[in-house]
Amino acid sequence: MENLGLLLIFWYGILHAFGPDHLTAIADFSIGKSKKKTMTITALFAVGHGLTLFIFAKILDTYNISESLLGYGDIISASVILAMGVYLLFMVFDDRIQLKKHNHHGKEHIHIWFGKNHEHDNNSDTASAFTVGALMGIGGVRGMLVTLGMVEANSVNMTMVFAFSLGVMVIFVGFGSVILYINKNLLNSKQNLKRVFATAGVISIVVGSNMLLA
Repeated sequence: MENLGLLLIFWYGILHAFGPDHLTAIADFSIGKSKKKTMTITALFAVGHGLTLFIFAKILDTYNISESLLGYGDIISASVILAMGVYLLFMVFDDRIQLKKHNHHGKEHIHIWFGKNHEHDNNSDTASAFTVGALMGIGGVRGMLVTLGMVEANSVNMTMVFAFSLGVMVIFVGFGSVILYINKNLLNSKQNLKRVFATAGVISIVVGSNMLLA
């Protein structure tokens, strides 16, 4: 019965990861990135998400916190998505998304970077992905606790949260592979690059606004 419970928790993690806010956040961070960085971003987003879920699940498992206070977690998640959408549109309209083609050993290589100046080895996006994943985890705590409560009678433990986070990571990494396909096949010109980022920005604003108004 315990294994069945963990399997159900894993399945709920998969369903939870399909939320439009999660997929939107991953897309915002990983569009235009290399394969290694895209996979790193999706993994760090999942780790940050799972870590926050565990910490807050343990807090809520011990202390009785009002529903109105828990609702602020949803507001935080929605605000993060909305802010990222606004930022992406700002990047597009202020011409801060750059693309340049290089030739290495007779093979064309497309280099994408962000900002007015060309910078190398900027790891701020990976750190930001972890932070955003952690912030958005606050909004998913209530749903996870309800599911864990239906599956297990005891309190939340690390094994349960690991099963949930593993389900989340499966979808996040899978979606990262979709972004990799977009990066490789669609981002071959600056015009296409701006269109993709503008679309991601608009979707982020729509998803974030819908979450705030729901």
